[in-house]
Amino acid sequence: MDALESWHEFHVAMLGAAAALAGLVIVAASVNIGDIVKAPSLTARLASGISGLVLAIVVSAVGLIPEISPTAYGVTVLVVGVASSVFPAAAARRVFENSDPANRARPLKAAVGFVAPIAYVVGATLLLLGLPYGLVLFAAGSILAIVAALLISWVVLVEVLR
Repeated sequence: MDALESWHEFHVAMLGAAAALAGLVIVAASVNIGDIVKAPSLTARLASGISGLVLAIVVSAVGLIPEISPTAYGVTVLVVGVASSVFPAAAARRVFENSDPANRARPLKAAVGFVAPIAYVVGATLLLLGLPYGLVLFAAGSILAIVAALLISWVVLVEVLR
């Protein structure tokens, strides 16, 4: 697929960036892991951010498979995108279970982990319908995964140190 081949350099860049960031997030979290695991909502939210990065890594890596068909790529991204939604769903549940008055902006906290999986699932659906514009949503999903992971990680690390 010529359209997929034109995304090669983007996939290489995103694969490296997402993998590096995932490692940094895990190292940063490990410094305060004892405090993070004491707060179930923080643990779940951090897992949600990391799962978004893993999703970006998988999608970019699969996009680099030589001569992968658009259908195989779309099905893979659809399955992995839906499966990765388990983590933001768990985080959303934990966010809403926390009834502390200081726990403000619950809907936003709950939603941020879903942005990348949704972009990937919609993109996969478009690709499976024969619309190469789905690849643009894969790119958006990669960028959103990085932004969401940075946001979630920063918030978790700040909240654990309060």
